[in-house]
Amino acid sequence: MEKSTDPFALVVDDDALILMHAAHILNDAGFRCHEAGNGAEAIRVLQEHSESIILLFSDVEMPGDIDGFALARRVADEWPHIEIVISSGRLKPAPGDMPERATFISKPFDHNTVHDHLRRTLPDGKKPEPLIKAV
Repeated sequence: MEKSTDPFALVVDDDALILMHAAHILNDAGFRCHEAGNGAEAIRVLQEHSESIILLFSDVEMPGDIDGFALARRVADEWPHIEIVISSGRLKPAPGDMPERATFISKPFDHNTVHDHLRRTLPDGKKPEPLIKAV
C-alpha cells in the first residue's frame, strides 16, 4: 500500500501501454505517479502539482509542439528540483538536446533496468525507500 509520504513522479508517454508499464515500474520503486500523454498535458500537470513531483520520466517522440527533449529543458528551467529521465527506442540525444543533469534510458526498458538507473542517478535524498534497499 502506498504511503502519503511517497514522492511523486510524472510519467509522460503517448503510448498508453508504455505509460502504464513505466508507471507500474515507478510505483514498485516507491513513487506515486501522475500521468500525461503528451508534453502540453505534462506542463498542465506540472503547473498544478510541481511541488510534490521529484521525477520526470518522459518519452521523446510525442504528438504536439512539446517533445520530450523540449519538456526536459522546460522542466530544468522552471522546476529545477525535479530530476529528469528521458527515454526513447528510436532516438538518442545529441549534444544540447537535454539539460545537463538529465539522464537517458533506452527502450525497451524493464523493471531492473529502470530501478538500477534510478539508484545510480537519483540523489540520495530523492530515492524512495524501495530504491534505497538494494535488491
